[in-house]
Amino acid sequence: MNKIDIIVSEEQAEGTRFVLRTWLKSPGSAVSVDEPIAEIETDKVTMEVPAPSSGVLGDNLTEAGTEVEPGMIIGSIASGGSDNVADKSLETESPVSPKPSPITSRGNVDSELRHSPSVQRLLEQHNCDPAVITGTGRGGRITRSDVLAHVEKLPRDPAPKKPQTADSLVSKGQKIPHDSMRLAIAEHMQRSVSIAPHVTAVFEVDFTKIIRDRELLKDEFRRQNTNLTYTAYFVAACVKAIHTVPAVNSRWHDDGLEVFSDINIGVGTSLGDKGLVVPVIHGAQNLSLQEIAERLSDITGRARSSKLRTKDMQGGTFTISNHGVSGSLFATPIIINQPQSAILGIGKLEKRAVVREVDGRDSIVICPMAYVSLTLDHRVLDAHQANSFLTKWVQTIEEWS
Repeated sequence: MNKIDIIVSEEQAEGTRFVLRTWLKSPGSAVSVDEPIAEIETDKVTMEVPAPSSGVLGDNLTEAGTEVEPGMIIGSIASGGSDNVADKSLETESPVSPKPSPITSRGNVDSELRHSPSVQRLLEQHNCDPAVITGTGRGGRITRSDVLAHVEKLPRDPAPKKPQTADSLVSKGQKIPHDSMRLAIAEHMQRSVSIAPHVTAVFEVDFTKIIRDRELLKDEFRRQNTNLTYTAYFVAACVKAIHTVPAVNSRWHDDGLEVFSDINIGVGTSLGDKGLVVPVIHGAQNLSLQEIAERLSDITGRARSSKLRTKDMQGGTFTISNHGVSGSLFATPIIINQPQSAILGIGKLEKRAVVREVDGRDSIVICPMAYVSLTLDHRVLDAHQANSFLTKWVQTIEEWS
């Protein structure tokens, strides 16, 4: 009988912490190759660990809640050497009585037993019936995102009005434990502002040209199953601006500045209350507008359905925060995504009255405008370089052709 090690994937997202969240199988259980047997949570995603082989799960499992690293052995599977491996495992495995639950499932009982502990807790917390939730995980399993998406669609009963008393005017709070994603984001943000002096430069940009261009192209792109968003133009403009100021696309080292030849642009993608992830468009300098739009449609769609791989968030050299989509006109400082040297922020698009020269005369016209900012690591870049970058970026957007 061979012992096959269960190893954490080497595909680590830069700066990411891994926590072994839970085991989906008990020691002595029979498992099949590629069957999910554990969940590992990072500050970016929750990943399933597939069984590397069919066999019996060993009893030398790393304890749930332990911080782990890529390449680390977290357990083993006894595989081969006998045709009766699975049968023997069934003899040694004690039947487990399911935990009583307020959930009444109309589906297959086995389906409920395949829920991970974190999913089961969510189902119980929100009193959800798993039979009415469509699973998007491996093999149709229900994921945390599936449950949360279902909960968001449920009707909310208005809170009953209560007469005000002195006690009711006193605010009472609830302490909610941080999940590992929130803790990792907090640590990453704190470290960034601690090591890098942040400075922000602000410009205005007129969207008139790219709005017209998008109107001309969006139907053609849609026929090719691609959603053409303004962010695709932002990425293309970043490539032009980085060619003008290459030091923006860099990493600070104590003994020198590492300037990257590849332009790998991360795009901040909100997951609502669950946090933020930054999937990366690799080699953006080699992509057309359509190819950028295709990559964006893919990575942002998978980000919101919890299907990102760790390599999708690896190797970013510059980041865009399109915070205007949630309504803010301007945000500062947008914290740099370490170990990068700068981050671009784009505010809400709105029509504003601006002064333009028309037929040789100053005139007040209505234009679709937004504020754009570059927050930089002042160890790496100075105001002149920041302004040169933003000048080129704004010029690319306003003179798009």
